[in-house]
Amino acid sequence: MIFDEHAARPDSGAGRAVTGVYRDARGVPHLRAGSVDELARLQGRVAALDRAWQIEVERWRSEGRLAAHVGPDALGWDRFARRARLDDTARKCFHRLFPTTRRWVTAYVAGVNDGLAEGAAGAPEFAAVGCAPGRWQPWSPLGVFLVQHILFSTFPNKLWHAHVTATLGAAATGLFAVEGPGGSGSNAWAVPGDAATGRAPVIAGDPHRLLELPGIYQQVRLACPEFDVLGFAFPGVPGLPHFGHAGEVAWAVTNAMADYQDLYREQLRTDGDRVLVRDADGWVPAHRHVEWIAVRGGDPETVEVVETPRGPVVDHDRHTGEAISLRTPARVEADLGFEALLPLLRSRTVDDVADALRAWVEPVNSVLVADRSGAVHQLVAGLVPDRDERCRSEPVPGWDPRYRWRGGYAETKPIPVEEIAVCANDRRSDVADLGADFAPPHRADRIRALLADGVAPEDVHMDTRLAATPLRELLHRLDPADLDPPARELLDRLTAWDGSMRADSTDAGAFAAWRTALARRLHEHPSLRPLRAPGAYDELFTPWTDPLSRIGHALDGVVAGLHRLGADVAPVAAAALADVAADGPPPAWGRRHLLHPVHLGVAPAVDAAVAAMRAATALGGDADCVLATSSVPGVSDACWRGPVARYVWDLGDRARSRWIVPFGTSGRPDDPHFADQLPQWAAGELDPVDTDWRYLTRQPGDENP
Repeated sequence: MIFDEHAARPDSGAGRAVTGVYRDARGVPHLRAGSVDELARLQGRVAALDRAWQIEVERWRSEGRLAAHVGPDALGWDRFARRARLDDTARKCFHRLFPTTRRWVTAYVAGVNDGLAEGAAGAPEFAAVGCAPGRWQPWSPLGVFLVQHILFSTFPNKLWHAHVTATLGAAATGLFAVEGPGGSGSNAWAVPGDAATGRAPVIAGDPHRLLELPGIYQQVRLACPEFDVLGFAFPGVPGLPHFGHAGEVAWAVTNAMADYQDLYREQLRTDGDRVLVRDADGWVPAHRHVEWIAVRGGDPETVEVVETPRGPVVDHDRHTGEAISLRTPARVEADLGFEALLPLLRSRTVDDVADALRAWVEPVNSVLVADRSGAVHQLVAGLVPDRDERCRSEPVPGWDPRYRWRGGYAETKPIPVEEIAVCANDRRSDVADLGADFAPPHRADRIRALLADGVAPEDVHMDTRLAATPLRELLHRLDPADLDPPARELLDRLTAWDGSMRADSTDAGAFAAWRTALARRLHEHPSLRPLRAPGAYDELFTPWTDPLSRIGHALDGVVAGLHRLGADVAPVAAAALADVAADGPPPAWGRRHLLHPVHLGVAPAVDAAVAAMRAATALGGDADCVLATSSVPGVSDACWRGPVARYVWDLGDRARSRWIVPFGTSGRPDDPHFADQLPQWAAGELDPVDTDWRYLTRQPGDENP
């Protein structure tokens, strides 16, 4: 029995077909089962077989037990996870699920537990740290999902805003009002169908996150009598939350850049064994207990866990002594949005997807969805609380009733799309009221222009042109007469450059060298030097609060606004040109912009594989390009954030769809599918989506029980 190549129906015979795990030429798992719960069990088992180390690390992170396995370097995360009560939130959210959803998640966990021992036997990391995998709890997938997104929103940026206000004044925060280190840089676009030619809609995109190894997304196909959906899963989480093609309908998401997590300043005091917290009506009890954190190779440590009426205390201000609590919709509602996952898989139309995503909580996403009828909709999914505007910018006093959440959430509704629609973390009418910091419009504008010119979606992914940003415009404002001959020659070269950040471009390499020198000089500049005062927050938040990193991320804003601090940026830019000219010709951009996959360095075999990738993979693109391969000017030109997947979903024929991930399907370095997609990913090529079961290979021993 063969499935329909587009979408399984209840009468397609899928339930009577041989069930189990099938693989395509890339090792992508295609799973089919006789019921939804059996399918979830298969998906969990395959995740454990292919990604045992990865999913165990994520579970340990959700439980705040990573240091017990990898040592003291993980203590900072474990303290945060315990203080933020991640495991407790996952547990509460699980017990609030509807019985059918709870059963489905539990089936997935059973599959994980079935496959972990076998998967771990082939993963060298377990032997390297001397541990074996444990057993998953029914709520572990919710903890894994929470770990992936707890720092994905804007709350760490509020710590940075507070530091800027304390050192430079409130007016200076505008210099850094661009997408910060937590931003995703994702792209998604929809091209409506053409009734005259019969062309169906196309949805495409490339989510950008940390380039973790193994990759954060797992290509998979899930088929049973109720549905046949392919897309990208989070290993350790059932279903296809973000990107999927069900044959009749397909969807894609990007970060909406909404602000939905708040930080509160809290005043605490002790009363015997109790901890009291200041509230609007006086001092009230706060929850408090102490937990022990085991440390591999070291002594255990204790962490005090405190929760106020606002939320868990996640940090302390070292300058004021105040505690900092975190309030999130997931914790407040005891809901992570998992009720959306099964209805999403069962969707057949754009309205079905919109209805499913009404249950979504966080992260708050911009969604593009199209179906075979030709309908295309754009919508926002997730909860953005109604509260005072100041909550969006900095930690606010928890005892002041002005800053309480007002009990409601922003209302959004789907918008029908008649023309090309692009979501690139930019400020648009549907999201403008939901957030504070958005990405500059360059990527979105460029994608629209390319699509209007008829450029193929797969070629749009790889566009490397930089827009005429304030940083590039600064070069044109410099007076050549103020420069020595080598610097003047470099200036002439950069002002004549076309702005393409191609890997083989020496002009792009020279531009990158200049902006690095500029970022470092700005870091030393008297007007910005106060930012280097000792920080008030935990080292875990350094990626969001390090002044050099933030200057590097926000160079356009700093260049455009430095005059507001009474300083002229032109002499700094000229001095940076002289620095680069004195060092000799910079190498091509790709020699600087090397792939830097993020991983836990515990196994020599994985370290060796990563070293080989770094040496062999030169990248084009840049943070402001459509090919948003990010680095941190002034810190490093290595690429540690970029497209963690690419896809083109064709609604006319799913078999014409394409996809790719940076590395491969397997997390084991000796597996042929560990990084077999990397060369194509780096070159911008996409793999065809296999839809015909006749040409897939059934994997022995993985039949459904």
